[in-house]
Amino acid sequence: MKSIFSSELFYFFILSIIFRPILTVTIKILIYDEVQIRINFSEKMKHIVVLTGAGISEESGIKTFRDAGGLWEGHDIMEIASPVGWENNPKKVLGFYNLRRQHLLKVTPNPAHYELAKLEEKFRVSIITQNIDDLHERAGSKKVMHLHGELLKVRSTFDEDLIMDWKKDLNLGDFCEHNFQLRPHVVWFGEDVPMFPIAAEITEQADILIIIGTSMQVYPAAALIDFVKIGTPIYFIDPNPAINAHPKLMIIKEKASIGVSKLVKLLMD
Repeated sequence: MKSIFSSELFYFFILSIIFRPILTVTIKILIYDEVQIRINFSEKMKHIVVLTGAGISEESGIKTFRDAGGLWEGHDIMEIASPVGWENNPKKVLGFYNLRRQHLLKVTPNPAHYELAKLEEKFRVSIITQNIDDLHERAGSKKVMHLHGELLKVRSTFDEDLIMDWKKDLNLGDFCEHNFQLRPHVVWFGEDVPMFPIAAEITEQADILIIIGTSMQVYPAAALIDFVKIGTPIYFIDPNPAINAHPKLMIIKEKASIGVSKLVKLLMD
């Protein structure tokens, strides 16, 4: 019977068996080298830590706490942003945050948010924000820590680790799975800031620190600047800068969109 295999196919089959281990090892080495190159590249990327406050979201239409015409005018802070206020009049507190949530869903990120996201093309970027909006995330920033909570989340009054996404109004009678009232997932005056120790660790790792749109008056967030290594470049962007002297501090006296654009161009060039 005539063989169905040609001699050429037979020899190719034998050679593939002989050289298969070598080919496999070579492929593995190439894959390893590619992964190693990516790891080394990531390790060499400078780490930029960005601390943002209300000033960066102001240009998106979110009013700031410190301004005379700001969000809190006409409200006693302790009545709508404290555990005591919540205990005394939870309906008023929920109504206040419902209005803020409704407004947040109507606004969009501004150029400052998008420029910060652009930094990730060349740097490892960690954003630590005092803001409870989600504008950094919507602009494309991948690593965002919210020191004071998030407006589009709620949590259980029974279990503070039971947190869920929430975009609609929150009302009395909205309960968690344990049948306890839900509350805004925000840090109120008089409450601990549980994310601060992690934020401090991140700040310690910064090769560059950028501070945008914050009065540097709200603690413990304002203390993060003290955690950077000595000699770390610090850029402070604010139209009305108020900051103590630090080594290698550069002040950019501009509103967020202009100041961030200038700085990003400087860092990316």
